[in-house]
Amino acid sequence: YSTWKRTLTRQEKDTQMKWFCKAQAIQRRLEEIEVTFRELEQQGIKLEKSLRDEGGTPADQKTQWMNQLLYLVQKKNSLMSEESDLMIAVQELKLEEQQWQLDQKLRSYINKEESLKTPEERVAEQKILTQLLEVVNKRNVLIHLQEEKRLSEL
Repeated sequence: YSTWKRTLTRQEKDTQMKWFCKAQAIQRRLEEIEVTFRELEQQGIKLEKSLRDEGGTPADQKTQWMNQLLYLVQKKNSLMSEESDLMIAVQELKLEEQQWQLDQKLRSYINKEESLKTPEERVAEQKILTQLLEVVNKRNVLIHLQEEKRLSEL
């Protein structure tokens, strides 16, 4: 029994560490996107000024600047899409953590023999089960949202 309990504890710690690492990676990428947004905005401002100020420049130069500006807009749109995906992943991580915690609480009630449960414990068990179903439904909505987004991008 103690070996089984240690194994479960180790698995719980491993799972929490994976969630933590994933959350850190998402946060790091969101910060990188923020920096890239600022850089793209600065480049866009320079290009826009060049287009407005250089009225006497050759048409080829203006076309090149316009192409660069369009490239920056496409890159920004791509980053916004990635940021949106990451925000969904953050919400999914939070719901996953919440689901895990509720599942642990529910297991403690389920493991107790039915005849030994107090009425308050039965009510608490039902409440946790309801909360767990809500979290699962929210995760399901996020999955459908991701799938719709993926299909619309195709």
